[in-house]
Amino acid sequence: MVIINGKILTMEEETIECGYVKIEGNKIQEIGSMEVYEKINCGKKAEEVSSLEDKKQDKFTRISELGEQNEILDVQGAWVMPGLIEAHAHIGISEEKWGVIADDCNEGTNPVTPFLRAIDAINPMDPAFHEAIEAGITSVMAGPGSANVVGGQFAFLKTQGRCVDNMVIKHPAAMKVAFGENPKTAYGDQGMYPSTRMGTAALLRKTLLEAVQYKNKKDTGKLEQEDFELEPWIPVLNREIPLKAHAHRADDILTAIRISKEFDVDMTIDHGTESHLIVDEIKKSGFPVIVGPGLSSRSKLEIQNMNFKTNKILNEAEVLFALTTDHPVSMIQHLSLCAGLAVKHGLSMEEGLKAITINPARICRVDDRVGSLKAGKDADIAIFSGNPMDIFTKTLYTIINGKIVYEYKEESCS
Repeated sequence: MVIINGKILTMEEETIECGYVKIEGNKIQEIGSMEVYEKINCGKKAEEVSSLEDKKQDKFTRISELGEQNEILDVQGAWVMPGLIEAHAHIGISEEKWGVIADDCNEGTNPVTPFLRAIDAINPMDPAFHEAIEAGITSVMAGPGSANVVGGQFAFLKTQGRCVDNMVIKHPAAMKVAFGENPKTAYGDQGMYPSTRMGTAALLRKTLLEAVQYKNKKDTGKLEQEDFELEPWIPVLNREIPLKAHAHRADDILTAIRISKEFDVDMTIDHGTESHLIVDEIKKSGFPVIVGPGLSSRSKLEIQNMNFKTNKILNEAEVLFALTTDHPVSMIQHLSLCAGLAVKHGLSMEEGLKAITINPARICRVDDRVGSLKAGKDADIAIFSGNPMDIFTKTLYTIINGKIVYEYKEESCS
């Protein structure tokens, strides 16, 4: 496939106002200006490409007959971008429509469950996957919720497919841990431990210490038998994957940073509602922030200082950040709207787009494959009628692994 006549926003290099993207199989092969494309495709094919104006009927046109082997997709000035990325969600685990019966988000019977795997609960038939695709979202970091101090392993996967194993890009991709109100109330309300913030921190420290001792035995050949409950900590302690820390309030964020530094592990600060209040400390820590959900209500005390200005403040401090809907807390298809609201509150247009493309790819450690348009990366591409942060913009095409998985159709009123 060759996408032509698009406004190409690579999200790493300069924008090409009128350019093309060539796809070979499931990878991006080539990107350039239309001038370059027409020079390469000289003669009859170039003449036909330049005379497409006579053939255009709709807002966009597919002209297959121009390529002997390639489908030519003329997008007529539409925005061609890397597929959008949701950096923190519970899609497929907290399914839409079915309520409690399809809610596998939290194993609320044990506060420490590092051995749980998101891939064992994600249902690709969740309608939210299709809604993500319609919104130009091509990949997502999905995993368990925040009731437990240690919730289990997240997975990073594509949004198209019927078999999770075939959709996964990275698993395990992160280890979920949680601070603040959620674990405190989930177990405290049952008269169980932990029931305080101190208890949450102590339990996480105890668990990490046991994991360190286990790893030391394994590294020195003194381990007699692998432990199913401790083995999942090895990639965390090796800094191959980060802790994914649910933390809203400033003091909870600081506790998360403190423990991560004590055990020399990497971490992403997820939600970070009050991160703008301690931005200097966060910058010093070197940890990125996944901000959101900004569209939810202030339903609990720890998110009383929720504000879309947080994104601007983090960006000005040069803290790497991304945006999240925390689906289904707010709906995944509104990810680009969250970016638009961040721009409305002072973030630059470019940084708003980065917060839902290349930034989450870097934070989730998959930027070698997704997050920008670049030769050699996965052909995950979203084509919009204009700026995706504009509420009236339509998703014209969503392409995953080089295949068109969504195409906009004008709705009929009849």
